[in-house]
Amino acid sequence: MVSGDLFLALRRASEPKAGEWELPGGFCDGWEHPADTAVREAREELGVDVELGAFLGMYLTRYEYQNEILPVLDCFWLARLRDEKIRLNPLESSEYTWLPLCDPPRLAFESMDQAVRAASISLSPGV
Repeated sequence: MVSGDLFLALRRASEPKAGEWELPGGFCDGWEHPADTAVREAREELGVDVELGAFLGMYLTRYEYQNEILPVLDCFWLARLRDEKIRLNPLESSEYTWLPLCDPPRLAFESMDQAVRAASISLSPGV
């Protein structure tokens, strides 16, 4: 989610990487299109509907699950909130904040860092 030159970050409530900042998201259900997953995950994690914008890219990364490292293909879109009233799912996130696109902290997963850089470039004037 972006608003001007800020993006929405969530603090992870569970492992892996509990306590670190991340972007809203999650795994696709069987035969679910990744764009539909993005909308569903925003609803589940934030309690809001979102409008997807430009596709930012796909990034191959790794995810630790049950003591095994799995390959994951992460997909990212720019998105805007349709409803300003965020209602966090406490099983997913302990808090949220808006962080600057131009100078973000390191996020929980490398693909998220890459997506934030892509969003910053995509939203830069003259690009």
